[in-house]
Amino acid sequence: MAEPAATSTQESMENPPRTDKQAIESDEPLKKKLRTGSEKKREEDDLEQRLSGILCCAVCLDLPEVTVFQCTNGHLMCAGCFTHLLADARLKDEQPTCPNCRCEISKNLCSRNLAVEKAVSELPAPCAFCPRKLPRHALDHHQRRECVERPTHCPYERIGCQWAGPFHELADHEGVCTFPEQPGKEVLESILAMDEKSEDKMKIYQNIVKLLSMEKTTFTDLQLRPYRTDDFITKLYYETSRFNALNQQWVVKARVNDDERNPSHVLERHLTFQLILKSRLTTPLEVQFIVLSGPFTTTKLTPKIFRVEFNNDNTESPHSTLPLVDSAECNKLLSGKTINLRLILAQVQK
Repeated sequence: MAEPAATSTQESMENPPRTDKQAIESDEPLKKKLRTGSEKKREEDDLEQRLSGILCCAVCLDLPEVTVFQCTNGHLMCAGCFTHLLADARLKDEQPTCPNCRCEISKNLCSRNLAVEKAVSELPAPCAFCPRKLPRHALDHHQRRECVERPTHCPYERIGCQWAGPFHELADHEGVCTFPEQPGKEVLESILAMDEKSEDKMKIYQNIVKLLSMEKTTFTDLQLRPYRTDDFITKLYYETSRFNALNQQWVVKARVNDDERNPSHVLERHLTFQLILKSRLTTPLEVQFIVLSGPFTTTKLTPKIFRVEFNNDNTESPHSTLPLVDSAECNKLLSGKTINLRLILAQVQK
C-alpha cells in the first residue's frame, strides 16, 4: 500500500508546478489570483477617488450636485461656480474666463455636459445620518424617506411636543408621548400661536390682493441694463430706460451691495433699487408697488410691498433691498446681460 504514495511523490519531484514565466513561454493561460474582499474594497475606493478628481469642478474642486457646464476646451464647472464667475466678471468689468485655460466663457459659449452629470449621479456618496453609501441620484430620497437614522420630530410637534431624534426611535416615543392626552385648553394655546404666524403670511397676500384691486394699477416689464460710473474706480449700476405708468415717466435704478467699494471681494451679495419719478407733478402722488421676477426667468423673490409718496421735492424712493431669497439668486441676476423684472405700480387714492 505504500508503493503508490512513493510513486506520486516521485512524479511530483520529477514534474514540479510551472511558474508564470514558463506558462507564458508555453502559451498557457495564467492562473488568476483570487482577490480578497479588502482588496476589492480598496480598488473600488481608489477608482472613486480617481473619478472624483477627474469629474470635479475646476473652481471649487467638489463634485457637481446637478448641472455641469464646460468651457470650449472641456474644463468642468458646477452651476454655482459658473454663475459666480460670470457675476465676478460683471462686477470687475472684465471678460469672464475659464480658471484652467483662460479661454472666454459665457452662457452662449459654454454648454452642459450631460455625460458627466450622469456619471456623477452614479458615483456613491455617504449618507449624512448612517454609514451607508448610495448613488448620488438616490441619496436625497434615502435621506428624506428611507434612512432609519434621519432626524425627525414628534407628530404632535404642532401642539407643543419638543421631542426630536432618529426615526427608528419615533415609534417608542409615540408610545409614551403625553401630548395626545393634553386637555383642550393647552392644545388651544398651541393652535393660537400657530394662527398668529399664519396671519402674518396671510396679511402679505391680502395686501397684494388689495394692490391688484386698486383703481389705477399698471404692470410693466422692466429690463435693467448694466452701466459704469465716471469715478476713478468705476462702479457697476443698473438702470432701465424711461417707461410710462400712471401717466407719469419713471426710471428704476439698482446697485450692488449698497454701492460697496469692492463687492467682488465678498461672497454675500444683494441688490438695492430705487423708483425715480421723471415727470413734474401738480399734486403729490402716493403709490404702492411690488417687484416680481420677470417673464421667462427663474429668479426667486419674496413678495414685499413698498409705499412711497412723491412730490416735486421728493422724486426718488429710498434705496430698498430687492427681496431675493439668497445671495446665489443675486449672482444669477448679475451673470446675465440684463436683469428682467416685473413692476406692479398702483396709485393710492386719498
